[in-house]
Amino acid sequence: MDYKKLQPESLMMSYGYKPSLSEGAIKCPIFQTSTFVFNNAMEGKRFFEVAYGIREQEKDEELGLIYSRLNNPDLEILENRLCLWDKAEDCAVFESGMSAITTAMLEFMEPGDLLLYSRPVYGGTDHFIHNFLKKLNIESVGFLANESKEEIIKRIEESGRADRLAMIHIETPANPTNALIDIEMCAEIKAHFETGEKQIVLSVDNTYMGPLWQHPLKHGADLVLYSATKYIGGHSDVIAGACLGSKELMGRIKGLRTFLGNMTGPWTGWLLMRSLETLKVRMDQQAKNAEEVAEFLNNHPKVEAVYYLGNTAKNGTDADKAIIKRQFKSYGAMIAFDIVGGEKEAFAFLDSLQLIKLAVSLGGTESLAEHPQTMTHADVDAEDKVVMNITEKLVRLSIGVENYKDIIADIEQALKLTINHRLS
Repeated sequence: MDYKKLQPESLMMSYGYKPSLSEGAIKCPIFQTSTFVFNNAMEGKRFFEVAYGIREQEKDEELGLIYSRLNNPDLEILENRLCLWDKAEDCAVFESGMSAITTAMLEFMEPGDLLLYSRPVYGGTDHFIHNFLKKLNIESVGFLANESKEEIIKRIEESGRADRLAMIHIETPANPTNALIDIEMCAEIKAHFETGEKQIVLSVDNTYMGPLWQHPLKHGADLVLYSATKYIGGHSDVIAGACLGSKELMGRIKGLRTFLGNMTGPWTGWLLMRSLETLKVRMDQQAKNAEEVAEFLNNHPKVEAVYYLGNTAKNGTDADKAIIKRQFKSYGAMIAFDIVGGEKEAFAFLDSLQLIKLAVSLGGTESLAEHPQTMTHADVDAEDKVVMNITEKLVRLSIGVENYKDIIADIEQALKLTINHRLS
C-alpha cells in the first residue's frame, strides 16, 4: 500500500511508529526517560553535531536520540503526525500554546523591531504583546478585520519603524468574535516590506480551526501555531502547544526551544497521539452540532446577534464571503452571541446552564461557555474591547460532541431563566 496516498486520519494510528522497535506494542509506549544510551562515543559525537547545527544531517542518516530536552520518541512521532494535516515540513510541540507563540516571537524579533498583529487576538497573546514585548523595545501595530491592505500599509509606514517590521501575527477567525483576516492579504503586506536582506515572518494562530478546517501554509503563512490543548488534545485534560513550518524556520524555533526548555514531556506527547486518532471524528461532529446551535440562536428573541462563520457565509460582506470560500473547509464549532441586555443578563445565562459548563478553553468534547470581556480577555484595554465588539453582552460558546438537541435544550432553558431573572 502506498502510504503517500492515504488521508491523514488514516495515518494517525501508525505513521512514524515501528512496533518492532518497541517489543511489538501496537501503540507507541510512553518513553519516560531523561537520557538515551549511545552505542559508542563516535555515535554520540555525530548525534550532537547534528543536534547543535555543527554540521548538516547527511542523506539517509537517521537522527539519534540524545536527551529528552532535545528529542524523545513520543514527541518526534507526534510532530511527524501533526505535519500531515498542514502539509508542513517540520513541527515543534511545546508545554502550552503560549509557549509556542512566545518562542516564535522571541526567535524572530529583537529590540527595536516592529510587530504587526490582527485584533482581537487571544487574551494571553494580547498581554504578551503589550507588556512583555514592550520591555524589549519591540513595538506593535494592530489592525482590525475590516481594514484594507492600503490602510494597514499606511499605518505601518506612519509608525516610524517600517524598516524594522520583523513579524506579522494574525488570528483568524479571531477569538472571540470570529472576525476574519485574509491570510493572502497579509502575505502581500509581508512581500511589500521585505527586502533581499530582511525576512519577515507571517505566523497564524490556527487554534480556532484546528488542523482540519484551515491550512494557513497554503495561503502564504510561514508558521502555523496551535494551542494543542484545544481541538488537538480535545479532552480538556492536557496543556500543550505546537508550531509548524519549513525546515529552516523550525530549525531556529527548535534551537530556541532546546535552550528555553519549554518542550512538552512524553506523557503529554502520548496523550496527544491518542487524541489525534479521533481528531476528525470529533471535529466533524462538533461542526455539525454548531450549525444546529447557531440556527437556534439566530431565531431566538433574546439573542441580538450571532457571530458564526456559517452566518457570515450567508449574510457577510462580499470580502468575508470570499475569505471563507478560499480559506476554510468548515464553519467550525465556535459561536459567540450578544444576549439582549448586558453583563447581568449574560451572567444569569451562564449561571443557569446545566449541561454546558461555565469554563474557559475550547475545542474539548464537552460544550463550554464563558464571558470574554471579564474572563479570557479581561486584561485587554477597555477602549479596545469596545472597538473589537468584546462587550458586556457577548457570550462565547465552544460546542462539544453531545447530542445537539440536548445542547440546544440547555441553552433554551438558560435563556428562559434569564428572561425571568430580568423581569424579577
